[in-house]
Amino acid sequence: MRILELFSAKVGVAVGDRAPDFELADAAGRPFRLSALRGRKAVVLYFYPKDDTPGCTKEACSFRDHYQDFVDAGAEVVGVSSDDGASHERFSKKYDLPFTLLSDEAGAVRKLYGVPATLGLLPGRVTFVIDREGVVRHVFNSQLAATRHVEEALRTLRSNAA
Repeated sequence: MRILELFSAKVGVAVGDRAPDFELADAAGRPFRLSALRGRKAVVLYFYPKDDTPGCTKEACSFRDHYQDFVDAGAEVVGVSSDDGASHERFSKKYDLPFTLLSDEAGAVRKLYGVPATLGLLPGRVTFVIDREGVVRHVFNSQLAATRHVEEALRTLRSNAA
């Protein structure tokens, strides 16, 4: 019975939960607070392992290439990794990323959202779609299907708008 409890225990933020508020610095060091968007925009909050690595670059560029689709759906895209602001600034400029990247150097927000590490080592890749009221509507967790995060988020935004 104890083993079953471990497997069924809720881990992290799930669909239907209110997205925990947080404040992190953006690439320029300015504070970004999630709750500042509540009531105004949906948020696609994606956690990724590291700036300028193959999978993360592919994911970020896919979000960039579909950014107007997110804007049209009334959403803002926000990326979070443990990289510092200088790394985010280089990454953002190199690939012309039009959305905010946040530094979670201590991993506190990653932990708050329950984003798991892959094989216990590599920071996980998880996307949360949060509606205008701050409720999580979709969670997608896949380390390997980097560009599918974009597809999942857009599908969720479009189905919730209908």
